[in-house]
Amino acid sequence: MAKLWDARFSKAENGRVNDFNSSISFDCRMFREDIAGSIAHATMLGRCGIIEASEADKIVKTLREILADLESGALAIDPEAEDIHMFVEEILTKRIGDTGKRLHTARSRNDQVALDIRLYLRSQIDDIRALLRELLTTLVDIAEANADAVMPGYTHLQRAQPVTFGHYLLAYAQMFLRDAERLGQIRARTNISPLGSGALASTTYPIDRALVAELLDMDGITENSMDGVSDRDFLAELIFALSLVMMHLSRFSEEIILWCSSEFSFIELDDAFSTGSSIMPQKKNPDIAELVRGKTGRVYGDLTAILTALKGIPLAYNKDMQEDKEAVFDAIDHTKLCVELFTAMIASMTVKTERLREAASGGFINATDCADYLVKKGLPFRDAYRVSGRLVAFCIANKTDFESLPLDTYREFSPLFDEGIYDAVDLDNCVNRRTVYGGPSHESVLRQIALVRDGAARIE
Repeated sequence: MAKLWDARFSKAENGRVNDFNSSISFDCRMFREDIAGSIAHATMLGRCGIIEASEADKIVKTLREILADLESGALAIDPEAEDIHMFVEEILTKRIGDTGKRLHTARSRNDQVALDIRLYLRSQIDDIRALLRELLTTLVDIAEANADAVMPGYTHLQRAQPVTFGHYLLAYAQMFLRDAERLGQIRARTNISPLGSGALASTTYPIDRALVAELLDMDGITENSMDGVSDRDFLAELIFALSLVMMHLSRFSEEIILWCSSEFSFIELDDAFSTGSSIMPQKKNPDIAELVRGKTGRVYGDLTAILTALKGIPLAYNKDMQEDKEAVFDAIDHTKLCVELFTAMIASMTVKTERLREAASGGFINATDCADYLVKKGLPFRDAYRVSGRLVAFCIANKTDFESLPLDTYREFSPLFDEGIYDAVDLDNCVNRRTVYGGPSHESVLRQIALVRDGAARIE
């Protein structure tokens, strides 16, 4: 296919250079956005009288036909084309002749590319937020079913204080809510039209940039033509936001991997989301969670790649910026796949509530509650802390626990102890007396569930 820009050149492009320069292999996925942008641009050219209205109508009609042919498979994208933008324009010109050549009036490939990637990322952000909404809905369903399933909470991966499985899951729900909110903010910054910026210095034609933005359902237009073609902040922001999504998934995956081990045995993954061993027939491996954890590094790599590509580029457009697409496409594809599979994996897992309770009964995770009991009796916290710590040491030495200690033994450590200590160190009470906003009590967990459900429902 002849290059639309080769009039200035006296020698054909080297074949290897053509391959190196070409982006059709990856930017072909933006054909819908490219055609939508061209339809809006042609419509504006006709309404502004820059081209004849009949010509604009013919261009728009043919572009819609090209879109239909691409979607049906009647038209195949030429892998030898330089990029999707040149391919569409070439097909248009072949079909309607010189009228097709008028489409590029008052437009550069620079602002066309900038528009296409914004439109594409806008739709992808919507898809990812919808996947996060499904993940959040799944999380709160499981949390609601386990609102009273007492388990140990951890610090330093050591048993610390009692919480519930529902409360634990809702911590991750908050992370994913923030992710969805962050993506919504990035969408707003993405949904701004750069078309009309031209190559870098706009155009002498009396175009209506706001009309194009309106036709594309965009929220406004860029304020500076040089920034309009060279800005990729929104793209870097998106990969950063996806890196956070993946980081949250990775942390959760680490929990899943631990929880389904024999040492924890808090959950069991469904067979459909597990794999076996080629040599050890007893194995049931959490490969999905492990792959999510592993692919997080890949998305981090995409973020590093785009930041590095952009860091030394002078204004305005430079070919380096072609490197933005593969990085962001890769980050999007893997994040979407990971969120989708992770959601299905946790939706089908079995929660072993009896084992959760058993784990909570060990490790003296009610030691702080023992100290707080003494504080409420008038003992300063630091003194109460020491009494509780000495009791822990005693129980370990004598292979017992707080619930089993006779009251006389308690009173050997402090005369302030009475029968109320057994109520104070009861695990259910330890959880449900933590009524502070955001805590693990039953009422608090139900309130958090309602908030997350509402937040998920508001993800558009």
